[in-house]
Amino acid sequence: MADAPTEKRGPFAGLHRNVVALGATSLLTDISSEMLVPILPLFVTATLHASVASLGVIEGVAECVASTLRLVSGRLADRASRRKPFVLLGYGLSGLAKPAMALVQSWSGVLGLRFADRVGKALRSPPRDALIADSTADADLGRAFGLHRAMDTMGAAIGPLLGWWLLSRWHGDGVEAYRRIFLLSGIPALLALFVIVFFVRTPKESRPRAAALPRWSVPRGPFRRFLCVDVAFQLGNSSMAFALLRTQDVGWSAGQVSLVYLAYNVLYAALAYPFGGLSDRVGRRPLLLAGYLLYAIAYGVFAIVPTRAGALAGFLVLAVHSALIEGQGKALIADLVPRESRASAYGVSASLAGLALLPASIVAGALWDRAGAAAPFVLGAALSLVAAGLLAVLLPPGRGGERAHA
Repeated sequence: MADAPTEKRGPFAGLHRNVVALGATSLLTDISSEMLVPILPLFVTATLHASVASLGVIEGVAECVASTLRLVSGRLADRASRRKPFVLLGYGLSGLAKPAMALVQSWSGVLGLRFADRVGKALRSPPRDALIADSTADADLGRAFGLHRAMDTMGAAIGPLLGWWLLSRWHGDGVEAYRRIFLLSGIPALLALFVIVFFVRTPKESRPRAAALPRWSVPRGPFRRFLCVDVAFQLGNSSMAFALLRTQDVGWSAGQVSLVYLAYNVLYAALAYPFGGLSDRVGRRPLLLAGYLLYAIAYGVFAIVPTRAGALAGFLVLAVHSALIEGQGKALIADLVPRESRASAYGVSASLAGLALLPASIVAGALWDRAGAAAPFVLGAALSLVAAGLLAVLLPPGRGGERAHA
């Protein structure tokens, strides 16, 4: 593929203002979301007295059902002349769902609001990723997605820290502390909408309408092969809620779980941008392969080292895995499909990942309840090794396995 027009290079380390603005939007949104991640499993299981299996249903069903909308939003964003309205609508819906959790009285209420939050993410993610790719020269795609992941994850680091501070301050208030945190999560979500409205712009150059993914099909070739690899991995990539619950299970307090999650996100944010730049030089494939192997190691540690030190080590290895995987998968998709169909391709990829999360999370919850806390992590490690093997076979070396096949 030819490089994108040189006017897409901007004043922010050569990156377009949209990349930075959408990174800031994700930073603020993740502050809002990640304030809740360490407390949500505890809220569901301890306050609402639901089982761990119910937690798996909440995470799996919400992601799976909402995932079908990624297909719709990606395709519509490709066919429309602008991607920004889809981004704004998606962030707005998620921003309303999170503070509304302060009002729920049952785990089914959490399920409904988690579903709304995931619908918002489904609406915004494919057009947002396509807008980042549209605003970036091909030679800088790794850096652009690396910067976005770094800023996104910086918010994910600030959010748990803020949640921990609030939990420490309101420790004596019990369930009321959780509900207050839900309400306060609406503030950064509102600021994220402000950034979208005033700082995100559609790139100036015209863009052809989508034609590469007709009738919801997935074209043969390297993009389809990458999807096979990713689905194999996602089937073992159960919700982060299980890793957080495992951390508490081995002896960390609720507030300390937030700090462990903070350490994960700080390391993830620090590595995402450098790894993105590295992938622009050496290709995506080596980094993806290393990421799958590190996931197997991290989940192996969660399974066989049930100690406080083991949980911390597992999260730190998991952070390196996330920095290797997240941005490089999106940059690889931009390498493999035409510009006019990028949102559709991101929608297909995200939908399949969401569909895989349903069995991944439900099976993980059932294994935890019936076979012990180590069982879901053993399964996740095994499937990550399967994904690494598939990547080596289906996307063999050649400029990282991507452009040589594009």
